[in-house]
Amino acid sequence: MRLATYNVEWFDALFDDRGRLYMDDAWSARYKVTRAQQAEAIGMVLTAIDADAVMVIEAPDSHRGRDGVKALETFAAAFNLRTSKAIIGFINNTQQEIALLYDPDAISARHDPIGGPERPDLAPRFDSEFSIDLDIDAAQDRVTFSKPPLEIAARTARGKEFRLIGAHLKSKAPHGATGHDAIMRLSIANRRKQLAQAIWLRARINDHLRAGESLVVMGDLNDGPGLDEYENLFGRSSVEILLKDGGAPLYDPHAALALQRRLGAQPTTARFYLNGERRYLQALLDYILISADLREAAPDWRIWHPFDDPVCWNTPELRQALLTASDHFPVTLDLDI
Repeated sequence: MRLATYNVEWFDALFDDRGRLYMDDAWSARYKVTRAQQAEAIGMVLTAIDADAVMVIEAPDSHRGRDGVKALETFAAAFNLRTSKAIIGFINNTQQEIALLYDPDAISARHDPIGGPERPDLAPRFDSEFSIDLDIDAAQDRVTFSKPPLEIAARTARGKEFRLIGAHLKSKAPHGATGHDAIMRLSIANRRKQLAQAIWLRARINDHLRAGESLVVMGDLNDGPGLDEYENLFGRSSVEILLKDGGAPLYDPHAALALQRRLGAQPTTARFYLNGERRYLQALLDYILISADLREAAPDWRIWHPFDDPVCWNTPELRQALLTASDHFPVTLDLDI
C-alpha cells in the first residue's frame, strides 16, 4: 500500500465552475506557468508516484457552486490515473480543500468524522470549536479550523482497517501585516493559533490510539522544529505536539531527523522564492506520521524532491514536472498492509 500527501499550489485555478479542466496557454496562478503546463506536470507527478491514495492539500474548491470532488475525478480521468475516486470532508471557505484521491480497487474509504455532543469523552468535531487558554490569562479562547482536517475510515484490499487524517494547519506567515511591530504581533498570534490547532488534532490522535486503532496523519503542517524565532516563546513546534503530547507517540523519520539535527543538512519538502532576498528557501513542511503498530508493517518513506532524490534528479521530465506543478513536493509512504 502506498500513501501520499501532496500540496498542489493553486490546483483550484485549473478548473471552471463546472469542474472542467483548463488545458490552454493562459497563465495559471503559478508564476510564468500556463494552465496546460501545470496540469500536465501534476498529472505526470501523480502518475510517477503511483500511490493507492493521495491526500491532496489545497485541493479544488467546493464553494460558490463549485464541486471539488467532480474536479478531482475529472482530472484523474483526463490523465488516466487509477486514483479515480475523491472524497472531501467538511467544506471550508479558503478555496483550498483537503481531499483524498484514491484507487477504489486498492482501498475503500469514507469520510468518518468523530466527536460531537453525543461523544463528550472525545475531542470536539473538527467543524466545531475547541476551548483552550492560549495566552495563560485564565480565560478560555475558542479555536476553529479554517481548514478542518479530513477524517477517513479506510480498509485495504487485504482487509486491513486503519484511520487516516489529512491536515493543513494554519500558516504562521504574517500575511497582510506591515511594519515590524504589526508583523511580530500577527506572527505570534498565528503561531499561537497553529499550536492550538495542533493540540486539538493531537487530542483526536489520542482518541484513536486509546481505541487501539492504526493511524496515519498526513499533510502540510506548516511547521517544523526550528523554523522560526517565535517557536522559543512556546517551547515546541506543532510537529512536536503531534508526535507526542499526552499519549502514545507517532513517528515520521524526517521529523525525527529534524528534531535531532537543528543545524546541518535536513530533509525538505517545499521550495519558495523569496522576492526580497532573490533566493529560494527550502523547508520541511509535509509529513506522514504513523502509529507504533504500523512501524511493524515495513514502512518506507520517500520525499519526491527534484534535487535531493536521485531518481527524480536523474529523470529530467519528472524533475521539471515537480518544479512546474507546485511549490511543495509529494511525500509517499509504503506499508505492507
